[in-house]
Amino acid sequence: MASTRRVGLLTGGGDCPGLNAVIRAVTKSLVLQHGAQIIGFENGFEGLVKQRIRKLEYSDVSGILSRGGTILGSSNKCNPFRYHERGGADVSSGVLQYYHELGLDAVVGIGGDGTMSILHRFQELGMNTVGVPKTIDNDLVGTDRTFGFDTAVAIAVDAIDRLHTTAQSHSRVMIIETMGRYAGWIALYAGVAGGADIILLPEIEYDLEEIARVCRNREIGGQHFTIIAIAEGARPRGGEMVVGEVVTDSPDPVRLGGIGHFLKQQLETVIKSEIRTSVLGHIQRGGTPTAYDRNLATLYGSYAAAMVAERQYGRMVALQNNRVTSVALSEVANRTRTVPQDSPMIASAIAVGTSLGISNFDLRLNGSQITHAIS
Repeated sequence: MASTRRVGLLTGGGDCPGLNAVIRAVTKSLVLQHGAQIIGFENGFEGLVKQRIRKLEYSDVSGILSRGGTILGSSNKCNPFRYHERGGADVSSGVLQYYHELGLDAVVGIGGDGTMSILHRFQELGMNTVGVPKTIDNDLVGTDRTFGFDTAVAIAVDAIDRLHTTAQSHSRVMIIETMGRYAGWIALYAGVAGGADIILLPEIEYDLEEIARVCRNREIGGQHFTIIAIAEGARPRGGEMVVGEVVTDSPDPVRLGGIGHFLKQQLETVIKSEIRTSVLGHIQRGGTPTAYDRNLATLYGSYAAAMVAERQYGRMVALQNNRVTSVALSEVANRTRTVPQDSPMIASAIAVGTSLGISNFDLRLNGSQITHAIS
């Protein structure tokens, strides 16, 4: 990598456990293996627009592996192609000019689908880009796992474990609402690991009467409590997702949230049990990353550094079949990876008696082959 002297680095979108681990891996790998200079952009793409940078030395990233958040800061509002502080104006030309003024050989962007879409557009305009998949939602196309997801699931499982004790003590129906936007990965994995009795996902519209039937049957059978894990994007059959708020100056203005309280109101009309709702919210995004996420973030970061060294631009690091590889940003941009109904995890949930808020017969009618994938 003799010709690669300067590499830009930014963290876009919302914060996520493991961001600092990637920053550390990218920086240390490029400095140690290739003698590169690393330029960090503050607050994601805001740093490129407002020309706010900081040089990252080896010592700057030492000791940050276990730290949550991002030392560079982030922003989930800044899209240079529709810049929120200028009424949605396209300021990408200024960003490209600044990129060339800095003499950068490439920009490594760590983020979710929004960040990957922006990187893809800049790649088409002549900026060399490499993406690293970050989101607790695990909803990026092209990769089996995003870092941050494992930590979010672990936090949700801990919450479910704690709710079990109060549910049993008071014979309650406890609803726990997880994040995940339009995909149910967090609710599914946390629900299975936490032993939830009902798991409700955006991918499968729920039937209120089916949920009520499960709650009543548990009561009759002597299990005087029910745990329901519900994804924030879940919705009743024929209904709509519940929108918590609309942030008008954000590239993704819709903020889901509140389905847990909505379901509580629905259930109170059809069952007699006492019902409580807990919304985890941003607790799932913060704190120390799990060992798995630290390892995955380090793998992704060092692989991204190697991609820069080999000039493999316009691509995103990915995990496929337990192997680190890369995919074209064009395959990732503006797409969402949702839970398929033939997911082995869904099959496992059904096998142990977990309800998905809809009868198994209805699942089959929806075209789903619920089978275990054993290899």
